[in-house]
Amino acid sequence: MRQNKLFNKTRVSLSLWYAGVMGLILSLLGMGVYKAISHAHWVALDNELESVAGTLHDSLELKLKQPGQIEPIIKKLLPNLCLVETSCISERFNSQRHILSAIDRGNYYARLYDMSGRLIAIAGDYPEGLPQALNKKPWQTFKDGTGNIYHQISLSLHTQTREDWGYFQVGRSLADFEDYLGRVKLVLLLGLPISLILVAVASWWLAGLAMQPIYRSYQQIEQFTADAAHELRTPLAATQATVESSLLVDLDKQETKDILTTIKQENKRLIQLVADLLWLARMDRKAIPLRQQLCCLNDLVDDLVEELEPLAIANQITLTSEFRVKKSINVSGDCDQLYRLVYNLIVNAIQYTPSEGRVTVILERDASHALIQVKDTGIGIAPEHQKKIFDRFYRIQDDRSRSTGGSGLGLAIAQSIARSHSCKLSVRSELGQGSTFIFQLPLASNLRDTKSLIP
Repeated sequence: MRQNKLFNKTRVSLSLWYAGVMGLILSLLGMGVYKAISHAHWVALDNELESVAGTLHDSLELKLKQPGQIEPIIKKLLPNLCLVETSCISERFNSQRHILSAIDRGNYYARLYDMSGRLIAIAGDYPEGLPQALNKKPWQTFKDGTGNIYHQISLSLHTQTREDWGYFQVGRSLADFEDYLGRVKLVLLLGLPISLILVAVASWWLAGLAMQPIYRSYQQIEQFTADAAHELRTPLAATQATVESSLLVDLDKQETKDILTTIKQENKRLIQLVADLLWLARMDRKAIPLRQQLCCLNDLVDDLVEELEPLAIANQITLTSEFRVKKSINVSGDCDQLYRLVYNLIVNAIQYTPSEGRVTVILERDASHALIQVKDTGIGIAPEHQKKIFDRFYRIQDDRSRSTGGSGLGLAIAQSIARSHSCKLSVRSELGQGSTFIFQLPLASNLRDTKSLIP
């Protein structure tokens, strides 16, 4: 297949299409995974921030007494609390500080505003560059002066007596969140080309695997076409040569008759070859209906031996039949096709048996099947040929078969008929010891076992 440009081009095309489609699917899948991970972490971040802010908010409202006034006990609740009008640098960078009591250092900050929107105090790791103006929206996301992203929630505060005190904001840095998404994105970006390479290799292999049956069929068709053309060319060339030679000389009556006889023989061979090819084509398409009839194999074998005995005598071969069962053996099938199957087996045996040889047609049965054996004392078949002899136009001895008028289709037709009856046709042979073709089919009363015989 690698040497065929058409199949190589098709294989490359299929591989590229597979890789392209899979690349698109993986890209969409990667985007979906990234979006899902981002959404899941964002939801978790909101829930975490809301939980922290809610806990601190409820605790603060229990301690606040006067609107806009920060009670001393608040500093215990928020250890890193710093009033805006005081210097908070030393406290905010104290390595021993405790940020918001239960929050990881460097992530969270808190801001307290009075009712007029004036910033009163800050706590936690307050980033530089954030706008100090009050934003009353429940959720905000913004950047500081260095480009770091922050996310915060704003809540209204009340005193113990439910008076309006001001506003409370809790926010956190999204640096860890962005780092995590960056790692996810990097993994996906690196994983996509690696996946595409693996998909391309797998696509190349799968395309080759998928095209093997097609390529084998293509080779068979190509070989069949070449063989058919060769078989048709031989009789046509012989006819053409005979006609051309006859036109060059004056012929008497006997010579004209001989030439016409030669042309008739070649034409007969052509007709038979074309008929066999058409029959095989129709069998491949299952265009020939299989008639189920009751066939007596005893009568079938007797008729064939009687019909082919002149051919055997002409080749100085003894053709006999042997019935190993006295009773009639009946099967169900297309009698004409079964007749042709056994006919081809006998003719094949006669063609490949030397003079003074013997061809014996044996009919027997067991409990559920009938067996027809065509046994000859011919040249035999080497093991490497036994798997190919049922192929179309295959010959073991090309010259001899052609000299006897064979086209290499007889056994192919026999095998096709056997398969159409779901029966088994096999061969046993040794070089120089002859061959035995065995046709096995169920008896008329045991048709349920037919499927088990498919080779």
